[in-house]
Amino acid sequence: MFEETNIIAGLEIGTSKICVVVGEQKADGSLNIIGVGQALTQGVRKGEIINPQLVEEDVRIAVAEAEQMANVEIRSVFVAVTGSHIKGFNHRGFHRVLSADYEITQEDVEDVINNAKAINLPMDHTLILDVRQHFMVDGEGGIADPVGMHGARLEVDLHVIHGKTNRLQNVTRLVRGISLQVNDVVFSGLASSLALLTPEQKDLGVLVIDLGAGTTEYAVFSEGILRHSGVLTVGGDHATNDLAYGLKISLHRAEKLKLQHGSALIDETAGEQMVGVTDERGMEIKQVKAVQVQTIVSLRVEEVLKIVAEELAQSGLTHLLRAGVLLCGGGARMANITTLAEKIFQMKCEVGHANGVSGLSQTLDEPEFATAIGLVKYGAIQQRQSTANLLWWLRLWDWFKNLLGLGG
Repeated sequence: MFEETNIIAGLEIGTSKICVVVGEQKADGSLNIIGVGQALTQGVRKGEIINPQLVEEDVRIAVAEAEQMANVEIRSVFVAVTGSHIKGFNHRGFHRVLSADYEITQEDVEDVINNAKAINLPMDHTLILDVRQHFMVDGEGGIADPVGMHGARLEVDLHVIHGKTNRLQNVTRLVRGISLQVNDVVFSGLASSLALLTPEQKDLGVLVIDLGAGTTEYAVFSEGILRHSGVLTVGGDHATNDLAYGLKISLHRAEKLKLQHGSALIDETAGEQMVGVTDERGMEIKQVKAVQVQTIVSLRVEEVLKIVAEELAQSGLTHLLRAGVLLCGGGARMANITTLAEKIFQMKCEVGHANGVSGLSQTLDEPEFATAIGLVKYGAIQQRQSTANLLWWLRLWDWFKNLLGLGG
């Protein structure tokens, strides 16, 4: 068995599946993925829980499977959250420097950060995350640390992510109901980004798009910091619904057809090629044109990517994406997805893979595990910060003991 303090678990309650990933943080800070658990679910719609009883049982199944593979007992988890209620925006705080020589001190920095955090969210919303961006001194931006500079006006930008309190509590209440502690809730788009991105990509500028079954999350990084984020309540289920309606087949068969024969681009050479629609036993019940399936699926995928591109253009950040676009989530498995994305965004696009972790290589290479792996990486970062804070307090206590002559 592993030491409990070294074990970190991430839980993603997705529209189509529950995923639990377990990681072990080693003494040298490296992270090793040691267990994975999954379960299909019918109790989630557009990333939000609509049938707690069904979801609770599915979470139990996924947790048990992950525990068995990792040979550990999971007692706490970092949980991903998404949904139409989650919003991200940038907020600026300012502070007037009052010292006689206008030299900016650490106290000025703390004041401007506190001012920026004084955000008037809607009464029914809860802060999920605020990320400090760059400082500005008398209108000059892009400053990482203004201490020691001279100026009369100090400003700082935060990227703020928040969501409806009751919908967030639906998630945490369910998890606590099965005797698991919630360490923290994390925006799914941020978790996916943590799994995929290298420091170089975050510095150059990159867009991460997580193409899920019911939602699509995206996040923009530039100069090493989170610049923009958002959630679309469209995902792979839209293509499935259109296939079911257009071809007059069940949703289950439409989903299977999408996975087997769907494409982000239409193959004009397919001509009259036919593909079979099968039942639960694998028996063919009808045939449809391959180009018809591709047309329905590609239109929906193109729609999602174009919405993201339009929102990115409105934010004025497109020119910052020197590292291009990374795709993850189940939708990233779609045939020709990167070709379509490059056509829409007019830059390099590729399917992302987890980095900075070791362990189960098959899991790390699959784009649909990005969120859960990112949760484990988020937990590892929090654990390292907690350890550093503890060491700082221990050193301070030793100093006080020596000062008072209490040292042993």
